[in-house]
Amino acid sequence: MKNIVTSLFFAATLLAAAQQKQKPNIIVILADDISAREMPIYKSDTWSPPTGGDTQDVKYRANTPVLDRIAEEGLYIKTAWAAVVCSPSRAMMMTGRYAHLHKWWGNKTTGKYSDENGKVGTYPFYESSPLNIGVIAKKGGYTSIWAGKTQMRNPNLDKYGFDEGVFTPGESSMEGENPYTDFKIELKKIDGKKQIINNDTGEESTTYAQSGWYWKPHVMLMNNPTSKKEFEWWPNTKESKKEYGLNTYGPDVELEFIFDFMERKTKEKKPFFVYHTTHLGHDGFDFYHPETKTKWPGTPKIEWKNGKYVRTQPNVTGDKGVYNTHNTVTEPGIHNHINYLDYQMSLYLQKLKDLKIDKNTIVIFCADNGTSGYGKNSAESQKGTHVPFIVYAPGLNLTKKGEQDVLVNLADVLPTIAEIGGVTIPEDYEINGVSLLPFLTTNKKEHREWIYGYKDGQQIIRSKNVLKDGFDKWYDVSSTPSDLIFYPVIKDWSAVSKDLKNEKAVLEKVLPQFNTFKTARHGPLTEKQKLQVEKQEAQKIAQKKALKAKNKAKNKGKKNKGKKKHLNE
Repeated sequence: MKNIVTSLFFAATLLAAAQQKQKPNIIVILADDISAREMPIYKSDTWSPPTGGDTQDVKYRANTPVLDRIAEEGLYIKTAWAAVVCSPSRAMMMTGRYAHLHKWWGNKTTGKYSDENGKVGTYPFYESSPLNIGVIAKKGGYTSIWAGKTQMRNPNLDKYGFDEGVFTPGESSMEGENPYTDFKIELKKIDGKKQIINNDTGEESTTYAQSGWYWKPHVMLMNNPTSKKEFEWWPNTKESKKEYGLNTYGPDVELEFIFDFMERKTKEKKPFFVYHTTHLGHDGFDFYHPETKTKWPGTPKIEWKNGKYVRTQPNVTGDKGVYNTHNTVTEPGIHNHINYLDYQMSLYLQKLKDLKIDKNTIVIFCADNGTSGYGKNSAESQKGTHVPFIVYAPGLNLTKKGEQDVLVNLADVLPTIAEIGGVTIPEDYEINGVSLLPFLTTNKKEHREWIYGYKDGQQIIRSKNVLKDGFDKWYDVSSTPSDLIFYPVIKDWSAVSKDLKNEKAVLEKVLPQFNTFKTARHGPLTEKQKLQVEKQEAQKIAQKKALKAKNKAKNKGKKNKGKKKHLNE
């Protein structure tokens, strides 16, 4: 008990010292769909090729000298978990809570509620969890910007507590259609038939509907000083309209607005919070190569040379699906997305030095779920949940350095920001995350006993040595395999140690409180609305079953036809 009190006193003393100067700035970079195994620091012997899946070909392994350095000079978490797919992971990050509270169980199973007009809609965080990450930052005295992907499914982005925003792709429901770019895959009705159309070429596409967020991106600004209203499409100035075009890269645009925000707030001597939810890592349609089947469009070319990055200015020409990148854009692949994140991290570090705030800024780099085509959406083992997590804070006097063999959840970020900002969360307001600050700044050896992930009704949980996945398989995770994933399955519990049995018992005791997908899936609804929603859900399930049966019969027919053909030959 004495050690715990001493540790907490030490953390409070460090924080008080930092706050006497000025609260440390906070930058959270949330990469998209990147498993820990893709990052060289995690030393996996397997990663993802450009078409998805698994490879051990080193030419597809990322090269991250900057992230490697800050992970070693700062620290990185060996086992950090998210949920298995975008929406529930971002919910976990932004609320510090699990799905039993925020009701975002999966991308297609977000909870419903009765809105202020009495209509049924997606249950937003500002209703289910009013103390979300933007609000916490504001209460802590921070001015804030949210840049990149939102995934909020409603247009009220001004209700999450952020002062400014730059969203890619822009939320088109706010200001009508974007007048600046036709890089969009849209569901249209043609001759009474629904089709997915590439607006750039006018041709039918086989991908999902999406607004382009990489090249020639859709960008929406919120409360930007250059804007004439709260929400406005970018480019919105004479200069930006002149420069915008085929060579405009969405991740660059995000960073330009973030750096402008950082400059202004530093000049005003105000602590800032940057929530950078980049698209880098997410698969997307390659408008420059519409015929390709690769998952990750190329980035601007960069080269690590003499200890720094050299970037090639993009030079793309063409129109309507026929483009020439003139060798200024990389080959596709998630490794090139990660390389570009490393390049952007070098820009962040240089900007912090230029502004002379590098010793008073905390940087957290992490990701929202596993890689597409490998871990994303997977509840097997920790494929979908295991993500990178790096903390770099040269002025905070971290007491840990390099790899840390502890357990961390994305839910831990919000209470960490709250503690840094001096925000007290009411005792009756449930938070599932645990502040990292005591672990980061004291001699505390462990952070938490277990971590949790989810997708719909599937629950995934692990302690230091035992893991239960979404298919109720139990694994011995006391030692780490070379690919970070294929742990031995425990089939005979009578043959394992008492310690593993005890850890299993703890996890089994924890799980029931979060297992409310079937019993309390939605937010507040009237009885009539509840019956309506349940009816719609039942119809969807029936349609899925019918489609599955139809496809099964179709495939069986093809198989039988093939057999008959073979017999006749």
